[in-house]
Amino acid sequence: MSDEEGSRQSPRLDKVIHERARLIILAYLSSSTTAAVSFPELREKLGLTAGNLSIQLRTLEGAGYVKIAKSFVENRPNTSVSLTAKGARALNGYLREMEQLMRKLKPRAKTGKES
Repeated sequence: MSDEEGSRQSPRLDKVIHERARLIILAYLSSSTTAAVSFPELREKLGLTAGNLSIQLRTLEGAGYVKIAKSFVENRPNTSVSLTAKGARALNGYLREMEQLMRKLKPRAKTGKES
């Protein structure tokens, strides 16, 4: 493969993370100062509906990117979500791919060339 072909190659973005809701969930979890975040906090801070958040969390859990723990606190159900080591690695890899894509596109944007 030539350099030109390599520069045209699409980034290998993780399709699980690339979906907007899942990306913001992982970003929020990775920036949290606590090991686990409650379901209501995620719902409120990210502006997602309970149904959409549940579906996206199941997808992330299926990929091994988050761990969901269910318990009772003062006789009330409590769901908390934490980022796994695999999820942190996947998010970091995704961000590296996006940075690489931006670096490839920046020279083109400045010169107006598509090469």
